[in-house]
Amino acid sequence: MATASISRQKALKPGAGRFGVYGGRYVPETLMAALEELEQAYENAKRNRKFQQRLDYLLRTYAGRPTPLFFAERLTRKLGGAKIYLKREDLLHTGAHKINNCIGQGLLVERMGKKRVIAETGAGQHGVATATICALMGFECVVYMGTEDMRRQELNVFRMRLLGAEVRGVGSGSCTLKDAINEAMRDWVTNVQTTHYLLGSVLGAHPYPTMVRDFHKITGREARAQILKAERKLPTAIVACVGGGSNAIGIFYEFLEDKKVGLVGVEAGGRSNKLGDHAARFAGGLPGVLQGTYSYVLQDKAGQIALTHSVSAGLDYPSIGPEHAWLKDRGRAEYTSASDSEALEATMVLAQTEGIIPALESAHAVAEAIKRAPKMKKFEIMIVNISGRGDKDIGIMRENLKLD
Repeated sequence: MATASISRQKALKPGAGRFGVYGGRYVPETLMAALEELEQAYENAKRNRKFQQRLDYLLRTYAGRPTPLFFAERLTRKLGGAKIYLKREDLLHTGAHKINNCIGQGLLVERMGKKRVIAETGAGQHGVATATICALMGFECVVYMGTEDMRRQELNVFRMRLLGAEVRGVGSGSCTLKDAINEAMRDWVTNVQTTHYLLGSVLGAHPYPTMVRDFHKITGREARAQILKAERKLPTAIVACVGGGSNAIGIFYEFLEDKKVGLVGVEAGGRSNKLGDHAARFAGGLPGVLQGTYSYVLQDKAGQIALTHSVSAGLDYPSIGPEHAWLKDRGRAEYTSASDSEALEATMVLAQTEGIIPALESAHAVAEAIKRAPKMKKFEIMIVNISGRGDKDIGIMRENLKLD
């Protein structure tokens, strides 16, 4: 389940959930029935008014939607170019965009009559959001997390346990997100009748990439209405960090047909361009199959999954959501990267100009805004998706930033 293939023939096999040649459903036979059950439950829920009303109610009264679109006046003045707006997903309950998807999938778990939920997490925000929804809805919760990520994200590990979740450390491989997903999938295969796998990004086998995107596209729907109200025109560019890609596709989706709106995804540039020192899939990856889907994958010449690195625990996954691969190939979205040092510097800049400490994932998007905005005209507009807040990363920041 954790090996890549660069076989184009395999990618072209017919199936549901395709974005061009990308996507699909590459899983053991034991999971096919569960995926088909989930797909059917979601298709029915999309047409069910009571489901949609309850989803909307919880997003508003529990998660805290709509989130504000904030004009970053001091950052705009400092950079001297485009007007910069920040979509404040960091203000949601649990501190990140992840709660949108977890509420949606939690309601599906209720509809399917299951009582046990498993999840994977890297930076911990998806794990916290999953544990939160399981507490709210009364589900048993198990979260898999790489031991390296547990070390880096001790606060979120404690939060998950406080919420009643069992956090299972994964010490194999690189001890990060990829390995946590491997263990979660093994658990699901073993307990498929009673358990729902609450996958946290636009990854994995169909219907996850489509379903998770749909639960997050409210971000872009709100941002579109908010920027039209504030400026009476659409933005020139929208910038978001891209790990698996859920926050990015969430804000991009409502603008896909607006060809004059540039969509910019920012990957983890890490320490260097050397394979193993970054997680920039479009800078060093090849198409392949990983953990249920066909997309770009960082792999060596033998097709083995490469090690990755990022100062941000949420961006070091070796593959990327298949819809992003499709947008890249079509030229509809541009993908770039920010290094560890650029992300850390961007964290300080945003903190000291606007009083907002972003998650290190989101800081990659801020870093791209710092590079890009000064080259743009003053009448142009940029929206940066602040997908999470930086509380969870304070320990990493203390290790890496010299403030004395």
